[in-house]
Amino acid sequence: GVKQGSVCTACAAALIVASAPAALAETRLPPLDTDPTRCEKAYDGNTLGMANGLADKTLDLRFCDLKGANLAGKTLSAALMSEADFSQANMQEVVMTKAYAVGANFEGTNLQNAVLDRVEFAKANLKGVNFINAVITGINWNGADLTGATFEDALISVQDVKNLCLNPTLVGDSRVEVGCRN
Repeated sequence: GVKQGSVCTACAAALIVASAPAALAETRLPPLDTDPTRCEKAYDGNTLGMANGLADKTLDLRFCDLKGANLAGKTLSAALMSEADFSQANMQEVVMTKAYAVGANFEGTNLQNAVLDRVEFAKANLKGVNFINAVITGINWNGADLTGATFEDALISVQDVKNLCLNPTLVGDSRVEVGCRN
């Protein structure tokens, strides 16, 4: 028979592998939601208000045009946001936990006072984003364009500071606000 301990070990190993940055290329997303109103659900957010990403239904905002949308205070946990347009959106005080926003456009978006935890911002356009006073932890910034982004008074995890400082598009005042040493 299989020992219970070995099953847990396998689970732990799978979890470690799944959370590795290299796993991004291997990410398998569910099929696009066919609900014609799926993009409008951004205005409701996760109605259960579960910041840990549990919800009755996946919030699928992939490829949605939410340019200039007022999403202030919404909970967008575990939202699928890749290739969506959130440029110039008001996302103040938004809670984005475990969100998948690879390649999304957030240019000029206001994320002031937002809680950003374990968000995949790889290859995202974050030009001119207002991250003032945001809580930032566990973000994938690989290939993201942070030109002109503002991080004043943001609470940024030590690892995120390291990762942000490696991003070549983080320059000038933005580097100072993040706490880069050079």
